[in-house]
Amino acid sequence: MTGAELTPTSRETAAHYIWGVVSEGWRLVDGPDLSVIEERVPPDSGEQWHVHDTARQFFYVLEGRAHLHTARGIVEMSVAEGVEVPAGTAHRFANPGPADVRFLVVSAPSTRGDRRAVDAP
Repeated sequence: MTGAELTPTSRETAAHYIWGVVSEGWRLVDGPDLSVIEERVPPDSGEQWHVHDTARQFFYVLEGRAHLHTARGIVEMSVAEGVEVPAGTAHRFANPGPADVRFLVVSAPSTRGDRRAVDAP
């Protein structure tokens, strides 16, 4: 970004998308080397099992409670807690309820083209 004007970004200005029918995301940073997405997942919803072969990710809870499922078990996260998922680790993010969970997922490099579905371990 050398020489580029620095401007704030927010959910209002970021690209928005729907996933899993009821969840949504906002692409706050969307580059090939770094992705920062704010997501909202309603109660009793979540991702399918998947893996990223190249990207590592960091999930950080802003609001609510979340579960990150891996082959080693479930990591429970509350507000102001996060967990790093190394590349090659099968996982799924889920909201056990009872309220929406809002979180950031930071990926380096971007997960675009680096996601494949896997069976639950």
